[in-house]
Amino acid sequence: MDYFLDEGRLSPANASAALITVEDTNYLMQLRDQKPGIFYPGHWGLFGGAIEAGESPERSLQRELEEELGLTTSRVRYFTEFTFDFSFCGYGRLIRRFFEVPIERRTLDHLTLHEGTKMKIFTAREILTSTRIVPFDAFALWLHAARQVLGDNKLPKPV
Repeated sequence: MDYFLDEGRLSPANASAALITVEDTNYLMQLRDQKPGIFYPGHWGLFGGAIEAGESPERSLQRELEEELGLTTSRVRYFTEFTFDFSFCGYGRLIRRFFEVPIERRTLDHLTLHEGTKMKIFTAREILTSTRIVPFDAFALWLHAARQVLGDNKLPKPV
């Protein structure tokens, strides 16, 4: 069964997500479980999850990567953050903070998937043209992959 529009009860929360880069041009992605009660089941997405009370976004991501992949890393660098307004259903404004986490290809041999259906390495083009990818993860990944073409768009200094 496809639970995409029948996810069960959802609880939006602040979250951290990892743009896990493999040799700078590839991304490690997770195929989310096909089960009710999670956002975007059966979609490819980034690894990560909810920020627990008292936890920093960085520490949250490190915990999630260890739980989901057995990946222990201190190489976590802020990339961008999205704000979502869930006021319409009583949750207020929530953030999803994205971090770049570079790994070497040989690290993949030591990872064990503990959450999700499978993991796979994609180029940005491959995953972004996939039919089922978590939309906000897709946008963050596109921003990351396109950062060179976005260029340095600083505002001109006032005269």
